[in-house]
Amino acid sequence: MMQESGCSVSVGVGGLRTESLPFSAIPGQSKLFTEYQQNPISLKKYYPTIVSSHTEVVERIPEVLANYDTDRKLLCDALTRMNTQFGADRKTLENIDLLRADDTVAVVTGQQTGLFTGPLYSIYKALSAIKMSECLNGRGIKSVPVFWMATEDHDLEEVSSAFVIGGGQELAELRVSADESEQGRPVGRIKLDESISAVVSELFSTLPVTAFTESLRDELELAWQKEKTFGEAFGTFLTILLGKYGLIVVDPLDDELKHLSAPIYSDAIKHSTEIVNALTARSSKLVRDGYHAQVLVENDYFPLFWHMDDGRRVALRRSPDGLLQVKGEKTSFTETELAETALSEPGRFSPGVMLRPVVQDNLFPTVCYFGGGAEIAYFAQNSEVYRILDRPATPILHRQSFTIVEARHARTLEKYELKFADLFAGEADILPKIVDKFIDPNTARLFADAEEKVNTELNRLDQALLQMDVTLAANLATRRRKIIYHIAALRKKYQFCRIEMDETISRRIHSAFTALLPNGSLQERTLNVTSFLGRFGPNFIDMVYDSIDLDDKGHRIIYF
Repeated sequence: MMQESGCSVSVGVGGLRTESLPFSAIPGQSKLFTEYQQNPISLKKYYPTIVSSHTEVVERIPEVLANYDTDRKLLCDALTRMNTQFGADRKTLENIDLLRADDTVAVVTGQQTGLFTGPLYSIYKALSAIKMSECLNGRGIKSVPVFWMATEDHDLEEVSSAFVIGGGQELAELRVSADESEQGRPVGRIKLDESISAVVSELFSTLPVTAFTESLRDELELAWQKEKTFGEAFGTFLTILLGKYGLIVVDPLDDELKHLSAPIYSDAIKHSTEIVNALTARSSKLVRDGYHAQVLVENDYFPLFWHMDDGRRVALRRSPDGLLQVKGEKTSFTETELAETALSEPGRFSPGVMLRPVVQDNLFPTVCYFGGGAEIAYFAQNSEVYRILDRPATPILHRQSFTIVEARHARTLEKYELKFADLFAGEADILPKIVDKFIDPNTARLFADAEEKVNTELNRLDQALLQMDVTLAANLATRRRKIIYHIAALRKKYQFCRIEMDETISRRIHSAFTALLPNGSLQERTLNVTSFLGRFGPNFIDMVYDSIDLDDKGHRIIYF
């Protein structure tokens, strides 16, 4: 009998306090995403295999295994090779061996190979997949967690920076450079140059020195060093951080994986016209229904990229004469030629965002995928690609989402009676309220009294003018707005003057905003994991992992 274990939130290390905030209460969330979180079954026309709970994905396992025909031996041999290169822990190698069994499924997630692993949500994605795999194993189902590194993407700008909180509580950006000749190449193949050493040094001159600084620096220097590619560095550091959990890290640029993907590449080329037509129709339907299409699909769209001899990754476009043209080049192919090339030279190709999930699920027996809000949105489109290629669509679950509130910031919130959600109003809105309530309530009352008295007298004057001449009353209404405006402006100037006089409060509030909503967005979308590894050491990962609750579909606030 299956056991229900490993699915719920654990007792956090040190008894961490957590809160949950629905995404509908967070500004900037798309309508499609919030509805997906609140009532997923209502969107079944866009997500044919949608589930209302993570526990329901087990119902898909027979279909997943029946439709999976990739050679597990070749796949796992390649995974063993690449994960050994990343310095894999014994648990990861055991999971790869487990994947060789015909009845093992995979829980997949992935992200671009950002500097030092990029924003925190990369780590949260991986931990979500690990937790889900643990959940399935606890129910007697063989499962392994898989992290797909998006090494094929060619936007270096998106992966070359990382943000941390410095010792002075300032937000600092670290950026690694690359030779101009590397532009346009898949980021996973771009080699780090000597500037990476300077960036690592800059990181540790920015972070506060703690008991964990030396060991963290050793780990970073092992992973992020000259002559390693972004893919190798990312895979190595992710393995250092999460290897003990058995995470399998995948580099889709691997030659063996390309050969295993060749049939799906070829099939997608043969059905490319159908794919584009279906995607265009789906995008239009989403818009008609009041949602948005995450990925713009134009008439000349093509689901695969072409890799040039010089290593650049270039889009393919369908020309008016039906040929498939390498964008910006004279090279063109017929559909048949390109489909044959995909079988003979699969390393020439990489999937676009609409095809990539299908390629992942061709390589792995994927029971579910963990993604972010944007990925959930584009899965509403690419379910059509699964249909055209006669593949079972994979349900997508939202990754766990966190804001880490350190003790110093928790004290600030408590002192000024603020909830995390209050911060969405902005620093400029909250500081004046703190002045009125906590710093100088007497002056705040004076302003309120003045406004009330002015309004009272103006109301009396209004009544008198109405009896004399309505145009005079209308003129008063205009002047009233100006009077109230000038009183409010004076009050605002006073509040900010008072804030400047009390630097401690201003600094504490600004520090809280910098840490909790850096650059005005959720912490997980900006800050890098090294900010917290430097402060809390490797136990930070364990504390976050132990706080995961797959039943909770909200944004979770963890008080450290």
